[in-house]
Amino acid sequence: MDLDQLHTFLEIVRLKSFSKAAQVCFRTQPAVSAQVRQLEQEMNATLFDRLGTKIALTPAGQIFADYAEQILELKRRAQDSIHELERVPRGELVIAANEATCIYVLPRVFAEFKKRFPNVQILVDRSFGARVVDAVVDNQADFGIVQLPVTEKRLQVAKIHTDEIKAILPPSHPLAAKTPLLPTDLIDVPLLVPKAGVTRSRLNAWLEPVDENVNISMELDATEMIKRFVMADLGVGFVAGAHCQEEVDAGKLVARSLGPEPMERIIGLIYRKDKALSKAALGFIEVTLAYAAAGTIPSKRAGVERAAAQAVPVKG
Repeated sequence: MDLDQLHTFLEIVRLKSFSKAAQVCFRTQPAVSAQVRQLEQEMNATLFDRLGTKIALTPAGQIFADYAEQILELKRRAQDSIHELERVPRGELVIAANEATCIYVLPRVFAEFKKRFPNVQILVDRSFGARVVDAVVDNQADFGIVQLPVTEKRLQVAKIHTDEIKAILPPSHPLAAKTPLLPTDLIDVPLLVPKAGVTRSRLNAWLEPVDENVNISMELDATEMIKRFVMADLGVGFVAGAHCQEEVDAGKLVARSLGPEPMERIIGLIYRKDKALSKAALGFIEVTLAYAAAGTIPSKRAGVERAAAQAVPVKG
């Protein structure tokens, strides 16, 4: 049974004629008769009484006609709902990212997106590093916000934010006036470092020349904890510059670049190359790339086409 057979059947019921239904459905009368025979075989019941040149529904045909109307009505409602979804997108988008990035980098992105798509819910999956990549690859998240580089070939990657990993210190710390800070400056100094992730790996490499004299005092899994503990004078911490600007402006912390070269941090938007993107998903890309281009949310501009222009090719 298919929807076309149901449509033909209901036209016969409406017109009370096989030949007229054939004309309306642009089929031959034998083709229409064959469709009815297939339905009758599948239902194991006679649907029409043939009374000379006239036809009438059997009791089974009357029951079947009611259900056929309901099925085609459900199809029409499904089509209307899908068309409405294109006009007024709804549903949800799952974004995998670490908490600090959502707090300090993405609020304006989320705010602008909600203005344009008020019926679409944003769900944030709090993840870190490789777990963000895995969530997107495994279709557990629609998008990921992650520190680059990302080498997974199934993902499209676009740069959206750049800043520095900086050392943070209390203003009264003996090293607070020095810039940049070198690994040798931190020999035997209590250090508060991220527990895992790309930043931790990069800090390990940066500290390698003084590895034997490094004093890792605490390994913490949240930026807020690192900042709070540094303000309590428990050691020197390391966070992204964007994540500590408020405390620096308030005079609660001092942020110093790492040397001899600044440790640049690039944040990217990632999503599967082969995934069909809804209108809401395309809107999220548009808003995010507009933010990346302007450093703030501009008015409605910067089409989705920019995704291709700004995407970072993934090396195979």
